[in-house]
Amino acid sequence: MAYSSLAEFVELLEKKGELVRIREEVDPVLEITAMADKVSKSAGGGKALLFENPKGSAFPLLINAFGSFQRMSWALGVDDLEEHARSIRELLEMNPPKGFVEKLKLLPKLADIAKFPPTEVGKGACQEVVETSPDLAVLPVLKCWPQDGGRFITLPLVYTLDPETGVRNIGMYRMQVFDSRTTGMHWQVHHHGAAHHRKAEKAGKRLEVAVALGGDPALTYAATAPLPDGIDELLFAGFLRKKPVELVKCKTVGLWVNADADFVLEGYVEAGERRLEGPFGDHTGYYSLADSYPVFHVTCLTRRKNPLYPTTIVGKPPMEDGYLGKATERLFLPILQKILPEVVDMDLPVEGIFHNLAIVSIDKQYPMHARKVMYALWGLGQMMLNKILVIVDKDTDVHDYGRVLWRVGNCMDAKRDVVITEGPLDVLDHTSPQWGWGGKMGIDATRKWKEEGFGREWPEELVMDPEVEKKVQSLLQKYRWG
Repeated sequence: MAYSSLAEFVELLEKKGELVRIREEVDPVLEITAMADKVSKSAGGGKALLFENPKGSAFPLLINAFGSFQRMSWALGVDDLEEHARSIRELLEMNPPKGFVEKLKLLPKLADIAKFPPTEVGKGACQEVVETSPDLAVLPVLKCWPQDGGRFITLPLVYTLDPETGVRNIGMYRMQVFDSRTTGMHWQVHHHGAAHHRKAEKAGKRLEVAVALGGDPALTYAATAPLPDGIDELLFAGFLRKKPVELVKCKTVGLWVNADADFVLEGYVEAGERRLEGPFGDHTGYYSLADSYPVFHVTCLTRRKNPLYPTTIVGKPPMEDGYLGKATERLFLPILQKILPEVVDMDLPVEGIFHNLAIVSIDKQYPMHARKVMYALWGLGQMMLNKILVIVDKDTDVHDYGRVLWRVGNCMDAKRDVVITEGPLDVLDHTSPQWGWGGKMGIDATRKWKEEGFGREWPEELVMDPEVEKKVQSLLQKYRWG
């Protein structure tokens, strides 16, 4: 389903018993983070929190809305994320029709896909109020952690256009509020927003930017998704919500933004301008250090008449952002399998900080197959930032961490089966001696073959006799063990 607004999603959460309204005044400086952190680490990710009276602002604040598997699924309009994964897999497996009958069968799917591109409309709820002399102080922007450099907008949809091709990008980059009209723009070097900025600077031109907050949660997720080059986030969001995203023209810049947004900040980034941004309490659980980043100048603020301010916090896992990462794990597995069909499943442990640690099971077909998969994954999109990659056989449940550790302990020789190499890393990784690159480790925890130089006989695993299993099952059930 598609949500017409963020408020409609909040209504669903409240109806499902997944929302708590906080009516007392709570300070966006540290206090909201302290509460949300405790809640997000409670059983099942806790509840979504709607702070109706954030100190210093007239606008309610929503946090932890994505903070459970169930809420993450509802945010994308389904009861289970696997529904979207199946749809993606079906699209990827569509083969060219061989005959007239097959062409007819394919038409409904093709027609469905054709509904997804975004559409431009004349007006939208995001422009019910237009402020051409904006003051960012009206927003309940969080200061999350004690040593943060200031307050940070943490859930923005940042719109830019490639200065050379005109191709749109929507990314999510933290924005430190410097004053009433300027913020930082944390464009990390590996991301498309940074590439657009580099091209604009090379041409000596300012880059127009629009920042949307809120709207249908599917678009918020799409802004975080590691989409391949050339895939429009709006198209992806339309696919997820089964309805095109409607766009309206900004008032002061030549960009179009989602019409259902709660707030829109319009403005520009000037070529060559930098300001010290940070520190920031990051998803690693450590502070990322202060550094120089581009400056976003706000020229206009538009909003709904009764908007909600969406935000999130990051820090020591588990937290709300972990469920956004898990959504990516499930939804992008079919795409990964299209490129590497030997991949059976993948798990990105929340404690592994998204891409830093990955566990992948494969259908091993030939000697050194695990090595091939390692090198291939390190060359794919955001997987280039992976730091530790564990490969296991297809009969290992990658989501059962105890089982994975058992395989690593029993199927890995530290000298033979560990690959140490170097490559790109997240620029927020504080462990590497260089900025943006460092060491990587691949662990081949598959069973070893003689053809791989294993000179001994690989032992059989312990498995009970099936007939005995069947015989004792009724007795186990009698005592409620089976």
